[in-house]
Amino acid sequence: MKDYINWNKKKIQIDEIKNRPFFHEREIWFCHLGVNVGFEQDGSNDEFLRPVVIVRKFNNSIFLAVPLTRTNKKNQFYFQFIFNENEKSTAILSQIKLIDGRRLSYKIGDISEIDFIELKKKLKALIP
Repeated sequence: MKDYINWNKKKIQIDEIKNRPFFHEREIWFCHLGVNVGFEQDGSNDEFLRPVVIVRKFNNSIFLAVPLTRTNKKNQFYFQFIFNENEKSTAILSQIKLIDGRRLSYKIGDISEIDFIELKKKLKALIP
């Protein structure tokens, strides 16, 4: 059973945050993605967190991000890359999402420039 009640409580706390963290494209953050509907990616634990890579920063408030998973998937909707030297991460390209910076919890690293360029190419290929 999905925990919508506690997610709504957490979402109220997040909405009351005054100062958004400073973020950049290519950064990987744990982000409060919450509890979502159907096959949309959820956050986990009591903070409803999931790692995301920031693909496009529009201003100091909002950005486009792609959620990450450790699941090994290979097709046009996923992009695998190495993160933190030995960890494989998979970007779930079909789940790209506009996010408010208040949802960011903490930064865990950066995707390499080479992988970031390839990630953006794969995203562009999804939109005919």
